[in-house]
Amino acid sequence: MNKFFSLIFLFCFSFVFSQSTLSVFRADNHKPIKGAKIYCNNQYITETDEKGVATFTTKCSKVDVEINGFIGDEVVVDKIMELELDRQNAKTHEIEGVVLSNESDPRALAIIDKVFRSFKDNSPNALDSYSYKSYEKMSYDVDEDSIREYRKFIDAREDSLSKLPNREFAQKDKKKKDSIEGEQMMSVIKDSKMFLWERAMQFLYSKKYGEKVNILDNRISGLKNPVYEMLALRSNRDKIPREILPENRSLYRYFLTDSIDIDGRENFVIRFRQVDYKVPVNRRKYNGYLYIDKETYAIKKIESNSKVRTDGSITSVWIPIQNKWFLKTENLKIKMGSSEFSTVKKKDNETAEEKKERLSKTKRFGNYAYMKADYFDFQTPVELKASQFSGYTMGVQNADGTLLDQYRTDSLTTREKQTYVKIDSLGKKYTLDSKVKVLTALLRGKFTVGLVDIDPLQTKYNRYEGFRLGAGFKMNERFNRYISPDVYLAYGFKDRDWKYGAGIDFRTTLERNSFFRIEYFHDVAASGRFSQNLWNMKMSINNTGMSIQNDKYYKYDGFRAGYEIDLSNSLTLNVSAKRQTEEAGFDYQFMNQSGQFTTFSSLATIKFSPNSKNIMTPAGKYTYDQNFPEVYFNYEQGYKTLGGDFNYSRLDVLYTHQFRTILGNTGTRVYGGYYLGEAPIWHAFEMGGLDSNKNTGILSNFNFTTYLGFATMTAGKYFNDKFAGYFITHRIPWYFKSFGKNTSSFDVIYKGVIGNMKNPEYHQFEFSPLDHLYQEVGFEYNNFLSSRFNLGFFYRVGHYANNNFKDNFAVQLKLKLLEF
Repeated sequence: MNKFFSLIFLFCFSFVFSQSTLSVFRADNHKPIKGAKIYCNNQYITETDEKGVATFTTKCSKVDVEINGFIGDEVVVDKIMELELDRQNAKTHEIEGVVLSNESDPRALAIIDKVFRSFKDNSPNALDSYSYKSYEKMSYDVDEDSIREYRKFIDAREDSLSKLPNREFAQKDKKKKDSIEGEQMMSVIKDSKMFLWERAMQFLYSKKYGEKVNILDNRISGLKNPVYEMLALRSNRDKIPREILPENRSLYRYFLTDSIDIDGRENFVIRFRQVDYKVPVNRRKYNGYLYIDKETYAIKKIESNSKVRTDGSITSVWIPIQNKWFLKTENLKIKMGSSEFSTVKKKDNETAEEKKERLSKTKRFGNYAYMKADYFDFQTPVELKASQFSGYTMGVQNADGTLLDQYRTDSLTTREKQTYVKIDSLGKKYTLDSKVKVLTALLRGKFTVGLVDIDPLQTKYNRYEGFRLGAGFKMNERFNRYISPDVYLAYGFKDRDWKYGAGIDFRTTLERNSFFRIEYFHDVAASGRFSQNLWNMKMSINNTGMSIQNDKYYKYDGFRAGYEIDLSNSLTLNVSAKRQTEEAGFDYQFMNQSGQFTTFSSLATIKFSPNSKNIMTPAGKYTYDQNFPEVYFNYEQGYKTLGGDFNYSRLDVLYTHQFRTILGNTGTRVYGGYYLGEAPIWHAFEMGGLDSNKNTGILSNFNFTTYLGFATMTAGKYFNDKFAGYFITHRIPWYFKSFGKNTSSFDVIYKGVIGNMKNPEYHQFEFSPLDHLYQEVGFEYNNFLSSRFNLGFFYRVGHYANNNFKDNFAVQLKLKLLEF
């Protein structure tokens, strides 16, 4: 009998514990709404009482709230929820729009400021150690509320099409094929989602050893093999929410409403909306809510909604453990276009009215991206060993989906189970694995065609070669996991010469980045270029403009052998030796000698990136999160004793960092070089000029942003054998929208460089040592006119400035994707 009562008690306790409480209020005066009906998947659950409160249990992750006279809304299910509904009367909305203040509540701003300042202290990373797991489910599907209607429509459509006599496609073969495939896909998603991805992970943290993320299991519908670049996609678990960031205060308006008790802790409730928010009849009055714990000023919950109810929402919930706040759940629903079906045939020579009527009868179903993440099995403190943090930041323990059932926090629906069955069959039929590899290769700046990766960056422009047309071809891991040969070929239309090279990589292991390489090359390069060894793709592309206006090129032909290894997640070493012949491509003599020179040299490169996060993939190491600081060091030594014409030493270093203060985000680059010995000018350092000083007209002061260049400096004019430079950029903490969806901001930039040359008389050509501080100040408009480009304006100041404004001024353009 006692056991029986114990079971009854546990059942009742679990029942009460799983209950949810929803409070519904009027948006205009915050009075409770009685009789608001609550639905789960169109099934009635309950309704609110005279206090506007309803208590219920449900398996749905979201519920709909409806009542006559108000605009219905939806809310993500949690223990405690609040929802405000707007009246349906259009005039009421117009009045509310006028009364609604366009200024944030100072009390709300004071709370948010304290939340931002306390975020680091409230973060789990303030603990000595912890571990927890997560289960994430991401999908792409038609609107969950429209699935039944979608099925009926497709069934009726298929029935109508089947009755058409002698269905023939008067289309080209490709259009006919696309039409058939489209109909097959429409039929499939009657009972299946378009895409489903599950991922289970384990997170380990130690102040002593750092962070480690283990992929416990993974499965993606339609794909046989895991996509490692997708595995590395991150949630917001360790990010400061954008609604809290100081620089975004100008994008939102915040209003402190009241306080509410959640799990025995008092919370501030802050409503927010976008600054440009208008309030038409069928839209929400506020974008979302912030629930802030009163005791710690930590974020308890964020509900962020789109302007239009049907466009989606994001909800995140945190829980306190050891007085630090861990992310507990995330729910996301975002509209991603729609599926459209014509129900009226287009007429030949249709009138504008006929077209309008035809389009009005088009059937549309919204397509949505869904994501649900649950975090569980929290442990802190926890005993961790150094061996658990070996390798890269992220490791893959299993990725075939066989272990997912151990980590699922809710079972798959019938529709989700069918997704794996039907989409997997389509993936096999249409070789989706191969198509996905093409997309992931783009993240590395390459195109993939079967066994070959194609590098398009051999195609470029500079004043020496003119337009250079070329490409590189490298056999990828589908050819062989350990051996990868490559070749490249290019032709310059101005110098009328071919450039080419070939090499081969030999991997020593598949567990980390470790390979030997030998190569042959016959090419040209700009004199005095700063080393770019081990730079990532964005940095290299960003710096391609350094060679456009420098016409002081030299030719080289030779062999190189080397070895590269990641000594740890943060430290990479590359060592090599090369022998090559060199010859100036311009009018130049070194110590009264011209013609070909021979060099034999060794090179050691070290990259140190302690905070960047990496994962090993079949294609090699992939950095999925580049963090700062980073240090690059190169040391080259030339040898006469091994067949070279010169003894020389050349070293350079680059330090780059980004950090945040109360004044905004600041980025810095400090770099320098030192050359000792006697060798031709291309072994020295060109100071980074980007201006041609030859063009006239509207584009004479225009160039492209580079990583280490000076917009107003003449290219190929200044050479030093020792120098030091700096680059400082500061983002003004004010963000705004001009039009469109992109957020704009402004950067203030200051950069300078100084150096000298010991024996300039050794080099017989027209140049100058740069022996005074060269300075530029700039102002950059990020996402110019809501585009994906940054527009910069630069002015030369200091010793090298002159009285002609045009000579001191330059305009630069940069693709926003290239970032800092």
